[in-house]
Amino acid sequence: MPDYYQHLFLSLVQQPTEQEWLEFKHNFHSSEEVGKRISALANGACLSGKKFGYLVFGVEDGTHNIVGTSFSPKIKKAKGNEDLEHWLVSRLSPKIHFTIHELQIDGKAVVLFEIPAATNTPVSFLHEPYIRIGSFTKLLKQYPDQSRKLWQNRADDWSAEICHKATLEDLDPKAIAVARQVFAEKNKRLAEDIKGWDDITFLNKAKITIRGQITNSAIILLGHYESTYFLSPAQAHITWILKGTDGIEKDYQHFEPPFLLALDEVYNKIRNLNYRYMPAGTLFPEEVQQYDPYIIREALSNAIGHQDYQLGGRITVVEKEDSTLIFQNSGEFIPKTIENVLLQDAPEVSYRNPFLVNAMVSLNMMDTIGSGIKTMYQIQYKRFFPLPDYELSDNRVRVKFTGKVLDQEYAKQLAQVGNLSLHDIIALDKVQKRQAITEDEAETLRKKSLIEGRKNNYMIAADVARHTEQQAEYIQMRGLNDDYYETAILEFLKQFEQAQRSDFDKFLSNKLPDILTDEQKFHKIKNLLQKMKRKKLIYFEGKVWKLV
Repeated sequence: MPDYYQHLFLSLVQQPTEQEWLEFKHNFHSSEEVGKRISALANGACLSGKKFGYLVFGVEDGTHNIVGTSFSPKIKKAKGNEDLEHWLVSRLSPKIHFTIHELQIDGKAVVLFEIPAATNTPVSFLHEPYIRIGSFTKLLKQYPDQSRKLWQNRADDWSAEICHKATLEDLDPKAIAVARQVFAEKNKRLAEDIKGWDDITFLNKAKITIRGQITNSAIILLGHYESTYFLSPAQAHITWILKGTDGIEKDYQHFEPPFLLALDEVYNKIRNLNYRYMPAGTLFPEEVQQYDPYIIREALSNAIGHQDYQLGGRITVVEKEDSTLIFQNSGEFIPKTIENVLLQDAPEVSYRNPFLVNAMVSLNMMDTIGSGIKTMYQIQYKRFFPLPDYELSDNRVRVKFTGKVLDQEYAKQLAQVGNLSLHDIIALDKVQKRQAITEDEAETLRKKSLIEGRKNNYMIAADVARHTEQQAEYIQMRGLNDDYYETAILEFLKQFEQAQRSDFDKFLSNKLPDILTDEQKFHKIKNLLQKMKRKKLIYFEGKVWKLV
């Protein structure tokens, strides 16, 4: 749309007054002034529910007459003879990708700064955020109500934004052809109609473009890799990495849009070796792939659909030779906890990129009913493999899949224990992995006699150990009674006549419960020795312990 910004400029001039998101200037005064205005207009646009704020040069404030300007941003230098645009970008936080348009209106030179609205956090210039109050630019900290609203405000859907200069030629024809095929397979009743649609009609119907305009989602899913500059400063990259058991990188490959095609390319890169194990009730081994294909595609699609592209990070797929596969994407996990996803019976009510997610659903890249994560858990559980491990921290989502049975007997027999809900299975899986569980989870498992122990030191209960044929492991976790340890100490002293405290540490450490920390084991042995001293079985003399 070549005249888009000219039409935009004229519509802005028609505004009755300056706004929180709109300011008119005649000429340039200083680089600092422009930086403060960009901060104020980005924050003002966010508060006003606008996608962009605008700083306009060449218009007389008050009358809004187009008078032209001598200001040329491409020529103008900032302090240190640095290019003005680069100088401004490097002093804004977080960095925002404003665009500068030099136009001719009625033979007069004008300049239009198009400034993206702040998202989630206020935009600062030289570490100070600004806001527009009426026609004045003020420090945001002087207006706590506006500051609070900015922190609470979530931006409109970035994935639905229009790339105004992008055209159909910026999309990959092969990717469009594959998208047509997938869409037709999913919508068989429209198969004949789809054949008659031109590309723009198809893309509109598939909710990938909006009225023929290319969206950020269209570039991500179907765009030529060189078309990703339309997304800048947002990034769209996937990196696959292979690591050895020692953690050293052995191979890697980068993937760019179109992600519709990259999905299969990444999938084929993952080695996914065959794994043999003995299923319940048979002596014949079963051979399966380490990672169910559904898990790989769903985890990767989730990363693509829920990535916060504006953070500039990569989606990573790390394959380790210790039979683990890790997917990571940038951005907060919107449901907050994985339990919120697993235990609800309906799809999520909100997504970071709703337009992109809907486009991926229409192309069969994501589960249409929002149950993909729950299905991944069920697949791992039915295979007797450890459940997925989610790590939600540092503004990222990281999920690890283990492609083997860690404890085959426990896994097979646990499935035979009755009255286990998905929630119980997840919590027990955490206990087995020595991960923390909540007090509510602990209370539920304890009421069902599934765990024993104290907070931060829970272990599988004796009844579950009996059902799962893990009596030995249970004793190793829980430990033996004090009579056993007293007898062992007495036998040691009968054999060697005396012993230092360090001798007992070495002698008993591997006999004490695995659930105890090293510090707890130290105090356990100390208490045992003092108890035996009070019972007049042993005594302490000359830094050694002896039999009475």
